[in-house]
Amino acid sequence: MTERDPQVTKNPRDATNVGDPQSGLPYSVPVNGLPPEPAEPLPARASSGALIASAIIPGSGHVISGAPGRGIVFFASWLVFVAAVLLGAGHIRTLPQTGSLDDYIATCTVFVGLLGVWGYALYDLTGARARRLAQQGDSQWQIAVRHFKKSKLALAGLAVLALLYLIALIAPLIAPYDPIAQENVIQTSYLPPSAGHWLGTDRFGRDILSRILYGARISLSIGFIATAISVTLGTLLGAIAGFFGSKADAMIMRFTDMVLAFPRLVLLIMIVALFSPSITVIILVLGLTQWPNTTRIVRGDVLSLREREFIQAARALGFGRWRIILRHLIPNVLAPVIVTATLGIGNTIVLEAGLSFLGLGVQPPTPSWGNMVADGRDNLLGAWWVATFPGLTIVAVVLAFNLVGDGLRDALDPRLRT
Repeated sequence: MTERDPQVTKNPRDATNVGDPQSGLPYSVPVNGLPPEPAEPLPARASSGALIASAIIPGSGHVISGAPGRGIVFFASWLVFVAAVLLGAGHIRTLPQTGSLDDYIATCTVFVGLLGVWGYALYDLTGARARRLAQQGDSQWQIAVRHFKKSKLALAGLAVLALLYLIALIAPLIAPYDPIAQENVIQTSYLPPSAGHWLGTDRFGRDILSRILYGARISLSIGFIATAISVTLGTLLGAIAGFFGSKADAMIMRFTDMVLAFPRLVLLIMIVALFSPSITVIILVLGLTQWPNTTRIVRGDVLSLREREFIQAARALGFGRWRIILRHLIPNVLAPVIVTATLGIGNTIVLEAGLSFLGLGVQPPTPSWGNMVADGRDNLLGAWWVATFPGLTIVAVVLAFNLVGDGLRDALDPRLRT
């Protein structure tokens, strides 16, 4: 028998937990001479008074228990949903008679959010979540989340994105006016920001704030769905090219190089011009032209992973090629794919805004941030608010996505963790 290595410890707290490439479950690996990763402190079970306070107002129990930061987050989240209920009280009362599908979705989102924040605040306060995580140990994803929380800018960007997507879902409840309704154009055209119209009106008398809220549904949906299509397609093609190699690799990468070499904006304009511009066409065009960068990233990682021991072991066990690709390779390249997707959503929103600005995107009167900027370009001095506020919204959203992407890159790459 060989002597046991003195550096290997039986205590899981003295080892860094990483994911098993074959099963995805965490297992302990000793760190040679390095201090263990500090874990988050485990809160004790809250007192009865704190639980009762949190049941009345989510977050108050955390403040009583000495965790004001988490308490403020829960209370602010709960307050957002309460404000949405108060602003949309009229819509909610008349929902059975006049409610549309959008109104039902918005109402369900608000009440599910209220119950979710309330329930999760109580669950977190009992310490059950912390004890469950302590029993499971730290996986690579949990370590990445802990490092992501250290970036204040990334958390701020994530909060902005969460708020904007929530606004997109509950826009029918909180929008003060109908975004496409036109009343007396002579009296309501180009009204400056005021108490009646916080962000002013456009040349047809439509409320800018309401159009921005409804435009979030279009712009954010296009960015998310188009990026999901491009990332899925790019990941599959990159994994196939990297794993099979030979002719498949050559064909896929040469086609990828050809797509990258073609001027992208010209390609988008040409494709959209051939069809009648619609939301579906724009999503497909943006999704099917953004995959090359993801393909190249995934292919490079797969070329390295396919020679690793766990892939050789899977081959020796007789696993099929597609099982190896889908169960072992793709899960191990998700970190750079997630970062690419996060940054890609912001880029897609900018492209959609550019197409709408040129008249090839979402067509009026449907509001999108791009065509709202285009509506105000003819009167930038006399009615600066028409194009300024939608433009600032685009800047804020893209900046938030970039901040989140940078935070994810630093958290998911062990070499960049500080």
